[in-house]
Amino acid sequence: MSKCAAIQMASSPSVKANLLEADKLIAEAAKAGAKLVALPENFAIMGVDEFDKNKQKEVDGTGPIQDFLSATAKKYEVWIVAGTIPLVADDNNKVRASCLVYNDAGERVARYDKIHLFDVSVPSTGEQYHESNSIEAGKTPLVIDTPFGKLGVAVCYDLRFPELFRDMADAGMEILVIPSAFTAETGAAHWEVLLRARAIENLCYVIAPNQGGFHLNGRKTFGHSMIIDPWGIVLDCYKTGGGFVSANIDRERLEKVRTSFPVLQHRRFFCK
Repeated sequence: MSKCAAIQMASSPSVKANLLEADKLIAEAAKAGAKLVALPENFAIMGVDEFDKNKQKEVDGTGPIQDFLSATAKKYEVWIVAGTIPLVADDNNKVRASCLVYNDAGERVARYDKIHLFDVSVPSTGEQYHESNSIEAGKTPLVIDTPFGKLGVAVCYDLRFPELFRDMADAGMEILVIPSAFTAETGAAHWEVLLRARAIENLCYVIAPNQGGFHLNGRKTFGHSMIIDPWGIVLDCYKTGGGFVSANIDRERLEKVRTSFPVLQHRRFFCK
């Protein structure tokens, strides 16, 4: 049994300030016993406009944000699922929204680039979002071996595409980490129900760090970072502002649920 934590922030346009806040919250989570810590989407920068992150983009493998993540994982001896940071894309006018995973020795062990981009108009408010203007989509799902179990990573808008998680379940996913920056409107309507659905239908733990609060760009994010067990039970939830939630990943419980309620073995239709 291992303790995990999901960190909640209300990130600003200042990378330096955001990294200081992330360091403080990771330290607190580690002190509380967490061995796996997940940061929210855009933890390192929430710009005034969507192109601000382009000014902070880093080459894969080097840069101040990546150096911070490696050093912090090693300092606190925790695995870090590092929300998303802007990495260089094939298109010079865009970035990859990349979630990096570091082990407790500070080694980078995996990278996931956000696949589904948030190009929508929110019906209730008319808010417009066009992530594809500044972000280049990834193509490949990620499931990796960790000391805590097989860990899958997805990001925010990915949550709405269940076929992605079926693919990850086929790869053995036992824990899903989904760093997010859900808007206040969409979060209030769909955040918890979608997270619990993914836990229930895939019989996996879900660790969901979210942005939560008011941002200098005028955006308000929903918060309610949470950890959910394979039966869909919310183990911990943090409503708004900066902080973290924590809970135990109990692989014996996961195995018991999957054995006694073998939904994944009863499937008759599969992703192609």
